[in-house]
Amino acid sequence: MIDLPKVQTLKPKPQPRNFFIWGSPMTGKSYFASYFPNPLVLNTDGNSEQGSAPSIQIRNIRGENGALKQSAIKQLDDIITALQVENPKRSADQQFKTIVIDVIDDICVMIEQAICLDAGVQALSDIPYGKGYAMFNTALQQFVMDLKALPMNVIYISRELSITDDNTGVTTYEPSLKTKYYNIVNGNCDVVIRTKKIGDGQNASYLREVKALRTMYNPANITDHRILQLLESCSGMFKKEDLEKLQQKKESK
Repeated sequence: MIDLPKVQTLKPKPQPRNFFIWGSPMTGKSYFASYFPNPLVLNTDGNSEQGSAPSIQIRNIRGENGALKQSAIKQLDDIITALQVENPKRSADQQFKTIVIDVIDDICVMIEQAICLDAGVQALSDIPYGKGYAMFNTALQQFVMDLKALPMNVIYISRELSITDDNTGVTTYEPSLKTKYYNIVNGNCDVVIRTKKIGDGQNASYLREVKALRTMYNPANITDHRILQLLESCSGMFKKEDLEKLQQKKESK
């Protein structure tokens, strides 16, 4: 029989662990994510050799007959299992503390492709009774929930989509991840960050701005110093007065 908790007012000190980072190409998304503690990158861009963090290339592989030989869904499931079972057994300095999905847009495409190849169809709609879409939603939701359950930081990276209104000429920007997929992923994230680049070449400046927060985070509650430094570089992450209080506390020590 389960023991119910006491009726009491709690004073939580929330810390963000799940992040969604989006921006146009070469605005520092992967670079920023690589500075989180002990990252493991699930790479889809094929540029893993350019990064400084250990990475695993995610992909579907076909056999000689064109059938699915390696499924991205199975590969992702095996990685989750290894992080649940093997990672905690490693020495502290060899444990991964952050997992980076670079990029989540491609992961969604690979999940859809794996389901289609396995069923021998061209599109999810070709699988009768909506079963293809149901399988996709289940696979994506399970992947996101499994990541969230890990005692790690989770970073989803997405590209940027620019939309210009033909009537007003105003251009707006949003993540390139499809809205229905974004809602699944973002519903399990704590902080949404957009990266931007101003200028060109060696004179370019790289900016990060917080677009959404699950709650108002206090920098004094962030126990990992490296994560605190990274989040301090993001405009709109903390209240100015909270940062000033933290600075005064540091100086008093």
